[in-house]
This record gives sequence, structure tokens and C-alpha cells, in this order.
Amino acid sequence: MRPMSGDDVSRAVAGCLATLRTVVDRDWSGTRAGRLEWDCRRTAEHVASDLLAYAGQLAVRAQERYVPFGITLDAGTDNAGLLHVIDTTGVLLATTVATTPPEVRAFHPHPFGSADREGFAAMGIAEVLLHTHDIAEGLGIAYEPAEDLAESVLARLFPHVQPGTAPWPTLLWATGRGELPGRAPVTEWRWRNNLVLPTERLTLTGIRPAAARDLRLGGDGGLAWADGGPYEGTREAAGFLVKAYEAGVHRPEFGVFALVRREDGLAVGGIGFHGAPDEEGTVEIGYDLVEGARGRGYATEAVDALAAWALARPDVASVIATIEADNVPSQHVVTRAGFTRATLEEERTAREEHGMDGALLLYVRRA
Repeated sequence: MRPMSGDDVSRAVAGCLATLRTVVDRDWSGTRAGRLEWDCRRTAEHVASDLLAYAGQLAVRAQERYVPFGITLDAGTDNAGLLHVIDTTGVLLATTVATTPPEVRAFHPHPFGSADREGFAAMGIAEVLLHTHDIAEGLGIAYEPAEDLAESVLARLFPHVQPGTAPWPTLLWATGRGELPGRAPVTEWRWRNNLVLPTERLTLTGIRPAAARDLRLGGDGGLAWADGGPYEGTREAAGFLVKAYEAGVHRPEFGVFALVRREDGLAVGGIGFHGAPDEEGTVEIGYDLVEGARGRGYATEAVDALAAWALARPDVASVIATIEADNVPSQHVVTRAGFTRATLEEERTAREEHGMDGALLLYVRRA
């Protein structure tokens, strides 16, 4: 899988500049930008400001809030000069993305408080694509970005949105800028960066749909794996994630996570949920490790962290795991992570009402 990169930021900015340079002689300040309340000039200034802000967040590894700085244009800056500023700030973000290690995360509020370099690249590209559209719509000119850029933004920032037949119209609809047959108009929206959960030795890194698709097809999902991983269970879980995404029922916080070892950045396994909590607040987890990482407590550490995160939510009352009767090591993993064997009545209900395989044992951890 090719990760979203600084080159993608540069391509998005180049498309913006090529479109808007054809209308630099028009009145941007007196023309509303599409459906926005801003005029076209204010919208272009916003693009430059966001590109700079994202570059700054990532460069300094800001952790608690936005770095308190911004852009002030020189007096008399015309539209061509403003495009020069967008070009410059685009280079700053592209360069920062290209030189930032993949494990680095910096503050962004939505929805989990941070983003990695792919997240900041995707957010910068989204700002460029969407606001170039707004300006072009206001000025009455045509604009359509490269399809792969729109598709990448959707798969990385809108994992909760069912992809449509064409990425660009879907992205416009998802951000309240267009209509799609059979879907209600969008009036409120936010993009969603992936969730990460740190433990003592691991980082549980939420897998985005784009990475899950690559894993399902036999790729590495953009991760460096230990011992020739990932294990087959992770690939299978990635396939279920992709199916949920394509069906429009994927909830990213209840998806799949790669277990990335902090000491060397290698992925050693996968863990995740079988779906969102049911009406009773029950959610099921599964996990696996590459062979060379087993027997070191990584699975217990990951299961404990993910269960604790889930049980801290108001919509989760219990976390369950189903394990083969002869898989004693896995039973020890969940027991050490605070799970207890379900009662015979609970196991009977799970088999009769929820279709649990009769050869499996049920373990439960409650809030």
C-alpha cells in the first residue's frame, strides 16, 4: 500500500493553483465561495492558514493544543500573491509530512485528540480540494481533483461514510456540498482520524479502511511487520472491516488495531472488535500475534488496554472473548487481562441466542 504522502499534498496544491490562476483578475473579495458564508478571498486565506497550521503541528509535535500562530498577509497582496502563499504553505506541509516518522502523532481535536503524518496530509488535502471547489463554484468555473486524492481522503478521514460509486461526488456529499441519490443531505460533519491507544510496550494503532483493504489483499497495510507478519487472523479481521466500510456500517473506534512494538516500530499482531456494542452493551474482541512475539505478554497487555478503553465508554457494559477449549494459552491471556469464565447459563444463552459455536468457551470482563 502506498501511504498518503507529501507528494499527494503537492499534487492537490498544484491542482488548486492551476484552477485559480485562470481567475486571478476576478473580484474574489466580492464573490461568495459556493455555499460558504465566506467570500472567495477569505476562503483562499483559510486554505493557506490551515496548510501552515498543520505543518506547524506536525513539525513541533504539538500535544495539547494548536500552536498559537497564523498568517498575516502584507498590505496590498493581490490574488496572485495569495496563491503564492498557498503554494508556499503547501510546500511546508508536504515537506513536513515527508520528513516525519510514521509513529509521530500531534494534536488535532477531532475526534481522538491526535493525528499522524497521513492524517495531517489527508486533512491538508481535504482543505485544498474542498475549498478550491468552493471558490471555483463561486466564480463559476470548473474544478475536479484527481480521483485517487478524493478516494484517499474518504478512506482516511471519513471511515464512517459508505463509499459511493465515484469518490469526488461522495466527498462533496459527505461535507454538505452536494447530493447523492438515496442519501439524505448532510448538514453537520466532521472527519475522523484514527484512534491510537498506548500501553507500556505497545501502541494499538487503529487501522484505516485503506490499510485494511491492502491487508486483505495480502499487503502490509503500510506497516513494518515482525517475523513476516501479519498473521492470518489479522488479514481476516481486515477483510471484515472493509466489508463494514463498504456497507456503511463501520464504526472506526470499534474496528481493528495493529499492535506496534514501541521499541522498534514493528507490528507484532492485531486486535480488534467484532463489531459495535449490541443493545445490551456487549462487545466482542479477538486478537493474534506473529509467532516470534508470543509468550512475552504482548497479548495480555493489548487485551487489557482495549478492554479498559471500551469499558470506560457509556455504551459498553461488558467485553467478551470466545476461545477454543484446547487453546489454553489464549485462556490465560484473557484471564490475566481481567476476564472471567462466563457462567454455564451465560454460555448456553450465547450458543442458543447468539449462535456461539458449541466448541468455544466464553470469557467476560465487566465494567
